[in-house]
Amino acid sequence: MPPTVPEAFEAVDISYQALAPMIVLLVGAFVGVLVEAFVPRGAKHVAHLAVTGLSVVASMATLLFLTGDHVGVTVGGTVAVDGPTRFLQGTLLVLGGLGLLVMADRLGGDSADAFTPMGAASPGSDLEAQAARKGWSTTEVFPLALFALAGMLLFPAANDLLTMFVALELLSLPLYLMSGLARRRRLLSQEAALKYFLLGAFSSGFFLFGAALLYGYAGSIGLPEIAAAATTSTGELEGLLLPGVVLVLVGLLFKVGAVPFHSWTPDVYQGAPSPVTGFMAACTKAAAFGALLRLVYVGLETTRWEWRTGVIVIAALTMVAGSVLSVTQTDIKRLLAYSSIAHAGFILVALISFDRSAVEGVLFYVVAYGITTIAAFAVVNLVRERDAEATHLSQWAGLGRNHPYLAGAFALFMLAFAGIPLTSGFTSKVVAFLPAVEHAGLSGVVLVVIGVLMSAITAFVYVRIIVLMFFTEPTGEVTAAAPATLSLVVIVIGVIATIALGVFPGPLLELAEQSSIFITR
Repeated sequence: MPPTVPEAFEAVDISYQALAPMIVLLVGAFVGVLVEAFVPRGAKHVAHLAVTGLSVVASMATLLFLTGDHVGVTVGGTVAVDGPTRFLQGTLLVLGGLGLLVMADRLGGDSADAFTPMGAASPGSDLEAQAARKGWSTTEVFPLALFALAGMLLFPAANDLLTMFVALELLSLPLYLMSGLARRRRLLSQEAALKYFLLGAFSSGFFLFGAALLYGYAGSIGLPEIAAAATTSTGELEGLLLPGVVLVLVGLLFKVGAVPFHSWTPDVYQGAPSPVTGFMAACTKAAAFGALLRLVYVGLETTRWEWRTGVIVIAALTMVAGSVLSVTQTDIKRLLAYSSIAHAGFILVALISFDRSAVEGVLFYVVAYGITTIAAFAVVNLVRERDAEATHLSQWAGLGRNHPYLAGAFALFMLAFAGIPLTSGFTSKVVAFLPAVEHAGLSGVVLVVIGVLMSAITAFVYVRIIVLMFFTEPTGEVTAAAPATLSLVVIVIGVIATIALGVFPGPLLELAEQSSIFITR
């Protein structure tokens, strides 16, 4: 009698078409590593732009034209390609492409024309000559960004805890390195990278420990199997469920910057180069909320009464802390960091509603917030004084008088963050808060009231910046980068999207609704 093949070694069905968007990005990242190693320095930047651009475009093409016919689970049930997966992967490719455009701008060169003066400095001055030589041109950022983007695409598709952990590490490790690549203020940048790495390692440890406990509870790390175990597990195993859920949620809530796992966010946002900060703020949040959606709606929905109250408290604390602490900030990047914390709380309000409309709200929110955030950090990257980013709020005084279009775009982004009507931020808050009112009972109503009050507080912060830019006399020698074609493209796209999603949100809302059903097997 021939020996039987153990179940663990049976052939696993793999749909390479479904995995194609991630495979293309990984191939592009490996090619980028070879470019970094072997291409001459003078041609390296152009070569990276070609490889990175083709990779992102090819990944989007495979997502649109290959994965649609291969919706389902693959790789032995560890990867799920469904509506939310495809929507979030498309969102991440768009956001990642915009972030890479900002990174690709070389804000500096060999001529003094690289910067346009805002203050008293005149053309040809030493200030401009110094500023022109201090640009963003660290080419190793491109393959690192592709590796991170590939991990982000896998994160919301992970259908078991081990695959989710692999995706978490694949997206996190490149971001740790990218955070320390600033050419100016290197100590601050390297401190931010080290802090991000250490706290990220702790959060990964929590995630793994929680996954081990859930494996003990369910006998499997698959999310559908964990959900099924809730109705069949014996009483002696119930003690493993809540600690496991809490520890896994800690690992994911760390990535979205929810309180009390937010302490890394202001320091990393401030220390990392602005293009990297925008990429990280938009894409990481979208990927992490995608993973959270799959975890709680596929794996933990049947046990939500065990842990839902804790997430409600975290959502409330996140909104309050992010909004209140933003009032005290004097650095624009730290202010936007606390703003991102508050927005994480707003998205959590929708997440705990456990309804299809809540999934739709989260999907819409991450698109609208992500585009606005990348465009806002593109503006921050253009405003400089001497050879460094002008991030102190006092340096932004009078920006609207000398650069009205740049300041006007930033003012629009601030109004969107505040949730002013006819902007994408207002629509985002409506679609996030309505499911909580309709499906989350009294706790949902309380969270929405807190969210509205905190939105009023953050509106004060954003309006203060607008007043500073347009109604305050300029001080210092602040310059705005002039040869910033790609960044200006991103800013224009951000302006158009911010207005369009506020005035005509219907098409994206309809697409989000069609994409809001998870595969639960």
